[in-house]
Amino acid sequence: GLSVEPVSTQVIPRDRHAMFFAVLGVIASSIERLSTEVRHLQRTEVLEAEEFFSAGQKGSSAMPHKRNPILTENLTGLARLVRSAVTPAMENVALWHERDISHSSVERGIGPDATVHLDFALHRLGGVIENLLVYPENMMSTIDSMGGLHNSQRILLALVEKGVSREDSYRLVQRNAMRTWKKEGDLLDLLKQDEEVSSRLTDSELEALFDLGYHFKHVDTTFERVFGRS
Repeated sequence: GLSVEPVSTQVIPRDRHAMFFAVLGVIASSIERLSTEVRHLQRTEVLEAEEFFSAGQKGSSAMPHKRNPILTENLTGLARLVRSAVTPAMENVALWHERDISHSSVERGIGPDATVHLDFALHRLGGVIENLLVYPENMMSTIDSMGGLHNSQRILLALVEKGVSREDSYRLVQRNAMRTWKKEGDLLDLLKQDEEVSSRLTDSELEALFDLGYHFKHVDTTFERVFGRS
């Protein structure tokens, strides 16, 4: 699928190659983004999702209870290796009189290494996602432990829509949210008891703003947009 280089001297301009390695670097960064999320979700105190852990597999060598995310930790390191090829690829663009071959010694190293590492990383990430263990009940427990704080923005905007200034809306929500942080009550109950808030939003309106279904209303559309393509 390669076509003729329209403008060349003794060598092909290396901005073409630099763009290629830059794209590899972006893909590697996306792999690391997903890997970092899995690593966080697998933390012992979070455990909302984790890499598949087979019977008899060892995690931490010092702490037998730990199930370390070794695959995504490895992917994080591989992503760094792939990105390390981007800077030398950029340095290769500037050539003396558009004809020196100082780039070739670099490309012989970063070409095979970056592509092989990324190929391996993509296959490994596919296996991680395919076998990922997900714990919805732990996710729900995390949400519940927040006392409804994750709904603060919806309350803020609802008050604004009721004619309260944004500054006052922020103040009303924040003062109740700070009490929730101090474990003085769930945010919904505190808002219902706040006369300034309840004068603008009824109990039923407040309860509707705490409905988790709101956050999932576009899930099917999103999945169809990504995975429904022919």
